[in-house]
Amino acid sequence: MSLDGFSLRRLVRELDAALAGSRVDRISQPNKQTIQIALRQPGENHLLTISIHPRFPVLYRPPAPLENPPEPPSFCMLLRKQLEAGRVAAIRQQGLDRVVVIDIDCLAAGGRIVTRSLVAELMGKYSNLILVQDGVIIDALRRVGANSSRVRLVLPNSPYEPPPDRGQRNVLETSPDEIAAALKGQDGKSLASALSGVCQGFGPVTAREVAFGAGLAADMPVTALDEADLASLVTSLRETVAALEDPASRPCLLRDDSGKLLAMAAFPLHYLTGGETEDFPDMDHLAARAEKLLASFVPPDKERFRKLLKNELNRARGKAEKLRAEQQMAETAESVRVLADTLMTYQYQLKDHADETVTLPNLYEPEGEPLTIPLDRRLTLQQNVQSYYRKYNKLKRAQSLLAEQITACETEIRYLGSIEASLEVSASLAELAEIREELIAGGWLREKAKKNRGEKPSRPFHFRTPEGAEIWVGKNNAQNDRLTFHTAQKDDIWLHTKDIPGSHVILRAPDGAPTDDMLRLAAELAAWFSQARGSSKVPVDYTPCRFVRKPSGAKPGFVIFTNQKTLYVTPEEAALAPLLRQAEPGQDKTGLPRP
Repeated sequence: MSLDGFSLRRLVRELDAALAGSRVDRISQPNKQTIQIALRQPGENHLLTISIHPRFPVLYRPPAPLENPPEPPSFCMLLRKQLEAGRVAAIRQQGLDRVVVIDIDCLAAGGRIVTRSLVAELMGKYSNLILVQDGVIIDALRRVGANSSRVRLVLPNSPYEPPPDRGQRNVLETSPDEIAAALKGQDGKSLASALSGVCQGFGPVTAREVAFGAGLAADMPVTALDEADLASLVTSLRETVAALEDPASRPCLLRDDSGKLLAMAAFPLHYLTGGETEDFPDMDHLAARAEKLLASFVPPDKERFRKLLKNELNRARGKAEKLRAEQQMAETAESVRVLADTLMTYQYQLKDHADETVTLPNLYEPEGEPLTIPLDRRLTLQQNVQSYYRKYNKLKRAQSLLAEQITACETEIRYLGSIEASLEVSASLAELAEIREELIAGGWLREKAKKNRGEKPSRPFHFRTPEGAEIWVGKNNAQNDRLTFHTAQKDDIWLHTKDIPGSHVILRAPDGAPTDDMLRLAAELAAWFSQARGSSKVPVDYTPCRFVRKPSGAKPGFVIFTNQKTLYVTPEEAALAPLLRQAEPGQDKTGLPRP
C-alpha cells in the first residue's frame, strides 16, 4: 500500500511550499531504509522524513524524530558531507511518476554554487534514494548493479537515468477527451486497469474512484464502453483532477472494521462502502497516520529477537511435553515392582530361556486376575528379575528428577513469555538493548554483552488520568524491576496480570487513595500491555507496593507478593485511546520520575 503518483502531487506541492528556501541543518539515518533531514527557516524548524520501505515508501514531515543509532551509516555520512549547510531550492515531481526530486544548492570548492539533487524513487520494492549532481550519480542508498538489473544501473559515477517511461499521459496536461479516446485501444483490459495504463500516476485507488464517479464498474471490459460511458468518464476525470487541485478538499484514508488500511488518496474517496473513513488537514497528517497503521519499519534487532524467542519457546514447550510423557511413564514404577516381586517369588517353578511370557498369580492380589509377565529369553529368570528391579529403581528416581525438570522448564517458558511480551511494546534502541542484555544473560543469545558507555536506561510508559492519578507501565523486565523497587513508593498500587506474562504497572493516586475507577483503568492498562491483549475478563492482581518483594537471585521481572486482590477487566482500545495517545512520539511526558 502506497500513495500513487497522482496523490503524491499534492504532497510534493505542500512540501515545496513549506520547505523551499530552508537550510539543511542536520541529516540522520535512523535505519537502513529511512533518511531524516532537519531543516531550518527563520523562526521555525522542520523535519523531513524520506522512507523507501517497500511497504510504504513516502516522504513527509513527521510529528517527532525517530531515534538514531550511535554510529551513522556510510550513506548518511556522505549526505552530511554533500548536503549539510545547503539550501533547498525546490521540491518537485517528475511528471506524475512516483519520483520526487529535492534540489539543494550547496557551496562547492572555489566558492561555486552547485545544485545537488536528492532523488526519491517511491516505487514499492524498487524504491531508492539517489544523490545526483549534473546528471551523474554520486551514490545511492540501494546500489543496483548489472547482476540485479539489465535495464538500469544505479552506481556511483554512472549517469542518472529516470525510471523507464511507459508512454502514459499526464492528466494535468492532456485533455480528458484524449484520454477517453486512448482507452479504446486498451483491448482485453478492465476499465480500472486501462485507466492505470493510460493515465500517468494513476494507481488502483484513483482508477477505481474515477470509474465510480462515472457510474461504471471498475472491472468491466473496456470494449463494453459506449459513447455515453466515455462521456461520463470525461466528466469524472475532470472532477477528480479538480478535487486534487482544490486546497479545500481533504486527504482521506479508509480502514475496514478490523483496522486494516484499505485505501488512501489526496482527495475524498467514495467507491468503497463500509469500514471507517478518516480525513486530514494535509498530506503530512495522512502519511503519519498511514505509517502508523502499516508499521512500515520494524527494528532489525526486534525482528531477530522475536524469531529467537519464538524458537526458544517452541523448544521449551516441546521439551516440557516430552518430560510430561516421561513422567507418566515413571508413574508406572509400582506396576513394574509388582512384576519384579511376582517373578522373583515364582522363578523356581519356571525354566530359564523357555518362554517369552509367563502367566503367574498376582502376588499382591491373590484373588485377582493372573499376571502376564514379558520375559527376555536371552536372559535367565534371575537376570529378568534384576532387569525389572533396575527399571523400577530408574523410574522411581525419575519421578523426582522429572518433577524438578518440568518445574524448571515451566519457569523458563513463563520467563521467555515475559520477554516476548516486553518485546512487543519496546521500540527504542535503549529498550531493545536491555532485552538483548537479558537474552545474553539467560544464555539464549550467544553474543558478547556490550560495554556500558554511559547510556541512560530506557524509561517506562507514563500516563496521567483526568483525575490526576499517575500510572507507569514497564516495557521490559529491567524496567519492571526499576519501576517496582526504585520508582514506586510503598503506598502506590502495584498491578500485574494473574499468571499471564505482562508489564508491571504502578498506580499513584493524587491523595494516596485510589478510586475504583482509577484501579479499573490501571488494571485495563495492565491487561493491554500483556499477552492477554484482545481477551475478555482478564484477571489482574493488585496490591500495595510494600507487599511486593524480589527473591534473592530471581530473574529480572520476577517478584512475589501478598495481600493481593483480583480484578477482571476487558481492555478495549477505544476506551484506552486517550491515555495511549500520551505514549505516542511528541506527546507530553512531564511528571515521569527518574528511575
